[in-house]
Amino acid sequence: MPPSAPVLSSARERAVLLTLAGVQFTHVLDFMILMPLGSHLMRTFGISPSQFSILVAVYGLAAAAAGMAGGFVLDRFERKSSLLALYVGFIVATFACGRADTFLQLLVARCAAGAFGGVAGAVIIAMVGDVIPAQRRGRGTAWVAAAFPMASVLGVPLGLALASSFDWNAAFYFVAAVSACMLLLAANLLPRLKVDHPPTHPLRQMRAILDHPVHRRGFAMSAALVFGGGIVVPFIAPSMVANVGVPETSLQFLYLAGGLCTFFTTPLFGRLADHHDKLRVLTWVSVGASVAVLVLTNLSAAPLAVAMLVTACFMVGMGGRFMPAMAMLTNAVEPRFRGGFMSVNSAVQQAAGGLGNLVAGMLVSAGADGRLVGYPIAGIVAVGCFVLTAILAARLKAAAPHASLPGHASPVPLGAVE
Repeated sequence: MPPSAPVLSSARERAVLLTLAGVQFTHVLDFMILMPLGSHLMRTFGISPSQFSILVAVYGLAAAAAGMAGGFVLDRFERKSSLLALYVGFIVATFACGRADTFLQLLVARCAAGAFGGVAGAVIIAMVGDVIPAQRRGRGTAWVAAAFPMASVLGVPLGLALASSFDWNAAFYFVAAVSACMLLLAANLLPRLKVDHPPTHPLRQMRAILDHPVHRRGFAMSAALVFGGGIVVPFIAPSMVANVGVPETSLQFLYLAGGLCTFFTTPLFGRLADHHDKLRVLTWVSVGASVAVLVLTNLSAAPLAVAMLVTACFMVGMGGRFMPAMAMLTNAVEPRFRGGFMSVNSAVQQAAGGLGNLVAGMLVSAGADGRLVGYPIAGIVAVGCFVLTAILAARLKAAAPHASLPGHASPVPLGAVE
């Protein structure tokens, strides 16, 4: 078992968290920035909408496959070295996206970017668990998680601006350049984490990760956590246009409002998870998120301001659920398994999100009048997933009581830092 928690000064701890958040931001931005480039890419490469959807989907599928593979070996290597090597691969793949001359080249480059970026994201979460003491781990997770709303807010308008001012590939060059700067910061600011346990054969390591009862309960909770959002999120924009009457040109304001609100509330939920029982925080936040989902999926004609408020409440609730849930997962896993577990967990979440998208497509359809039919049913299913997440979190707590304790009461051991 690794020794007790590393001691970092408050300034060093903030620098580490900001660096990890910056790396995570570039990974999420790389995914989000593709969304507004659809028309440019279809025109440039002569591809159909379905082929463009493959470009979007392959990123997550590659991340899921690589995440499962990473579970075999990640805990054999020092965390910082692993992250830097994966991040270099991500930067090269993103640059290759900008250099692509054919659809096939771009597809292969997107696969590589998703694979490297997905596993790097798992290593980032593992490093938060290794470096940040238990009493501040909720806030540490929140700092990294804040990269998601910021990338969501900036990704779409930034992609459009770069494509309009230059060309479609400028967006990928920009992400690669920012990532190269973050690579230098990560190389200089991140601490090295000693591997204090003897190397384990990859197959035995994966078997230990998958067979551990605490891990299985964690994977189940994680899948339910993501699946619920995957049912609702894909049809937010279409429902706002078809059911609520929001002009397509105003959709960016919905995401802007939601992203900004989530950015400011994410640290709050992180602090709540640090100072209170994490299962209790997850349960109460899920109650609020359930109300927001039911309102969102049943919303009819309404002013833009109302649509912005409802969307923001939904995004805040969805983001708030991740803070206590991910803190519980990080606490529940022993440090010697943490890298591999988080890599497999990333694959589980990607698969659960994709399955949620498929179920949403089966539940929601367009009516004769153009309105979306079945979206309220999708909302009810999502609420059921929220309830299931809380139940599975309670089972996780029963198997690993320390995972849900307030930070000051948690006895979780941490890794050693050089």
